[in-house]
Amino acid sequence: MLRTMLPVMLGTAIYAFGLHYFLLPNQLMEGGVTGIAILLNYALGWPLSISTLVLNIPLFIIGWRILGKAHIGYSVFGAVSLSVFLALMEKLIALGWIEPFRTSNDYILAVLYAGVTLGAGLGIVFRFGGTTGGVDIVARIASKLKGWSMGQVILTLDIVIIGLSLLYIPKEKVLYTLVAVFIASKLIDFIQEGAYAAKEFSIVTERGDEIGRTITTEMERGVTLFPAKGAFSGKAKQVVYCIVARHEVRMLKSIVRRIDPRAFIVINDVHDVLGEGFKEE
Repeated sequence: MLRTMLPVMLGTAIYAFGLHYFLLPNQLMEGGVTGIAILLNYALGWPLSISTLVLNIPLFIIGWRILGKAHIGYSVFGAVSLSVFLALMEKLIALGWIEPFRTSNDYILAVLYAGVTLGAGLGIVFRFGGTTGGVDIVARIASKLKGWSMGQVILTLDIVIIGLSLLYIPKEKVLYTLVAVFIASKLIDFIQEGAYAAKEFSIVTERGDEIGRTITTEMERGVTLFPAKGAFSGKAKQVVYCIVARHEVRMLKSIVRRIDPRAFIVINDVHDVLGEGFKEE
């Protein structure tokens, strides 16, 4: 549990920092429940630390049955953690210990750093099974039931919510906000899928045993062989399945071409690999 709670706290701290240091000082927007809370802050001066938590309560109730007690428990913890760090940032800024980044002519810089900090914070939270509530719960439900990318679900919902902010803030600020949200969504997916990207090889060949032995001895990579049959020729073949690091792609291609120049090779990107020779969890 501690291995999950600490990263969630780190992620919410980064997210709270991005909101108060880059977003609010430049009157930019955010999506989801946080975006609604920001609009309430702009219009009525309500602090984010309170409004985000209050607005999340109905979503906690909805998500309780679908995601289960464990996930909602982490969502509640994430939302409370976010509120605590938002309150801490509000206090530090009020005391003058932190001076937010304000600009009147270089919004691109604010947008880029806002997108990076918000995306990194949420990405860490999602990576360890937590949420900060709000549309994060909706995105996790969509990911669980439909297999949709959480980053893309959040992006779509955020565009709708941010579009409503046209009633309150200039359209230029809304357009800048969309750039920040897009950057954040890409970073969320990057962190979710894993920074380490490997390559998946599926090799159709008549000399699978020899290729498999060579990969095992020369590259020290595990290999799986599947029996296959050519639909047109009727010849018996094998499918050699192997995962390698990106820098090993050229070497594996060389081995296959050396042994069977007529082998059919399919290469796919793999964003997260668990197991011997790669990452262990």
